[in-house]
Amino acid sequence: MLVKLTFSGDMFEWRGPSPFYFVRVPDVEAARIAEVASMVTYGWGVIPVTVTIGSSTVTTSLFPKDGGYLVPIKNSVRLPEKLSVGDLVNVTLSIAV
Repeated sequence: MLVKLTFSGDMFEWRGPSPFYFVRVPDVEAARIAEVASMVTYGWGVIPVTVTIGSSTVTTSLFPKDGGYLVPIKNSVRLPEKLSVGDLVNVTLSIAV
């Protein structure tokens, strides 16, 4: 089974030792992810996914945060798609269950 979700969110930056960029999964879609999370997580609540943004598709992992999930935006996506902090990002996310 494949769970496929499409949503939009603002890209933000987390400043740590190196910058990371994320889009928060909206609550409705996060609830759907939570329904299958125990079947697909490989530890710490991290969920393996395939993400498509624009013409870029990558495999990555959702990070659990405050009862929801964050989609990390890798530089291999962010740079070619010309995404900046605050941009509205359209995300298609697939989870193999």
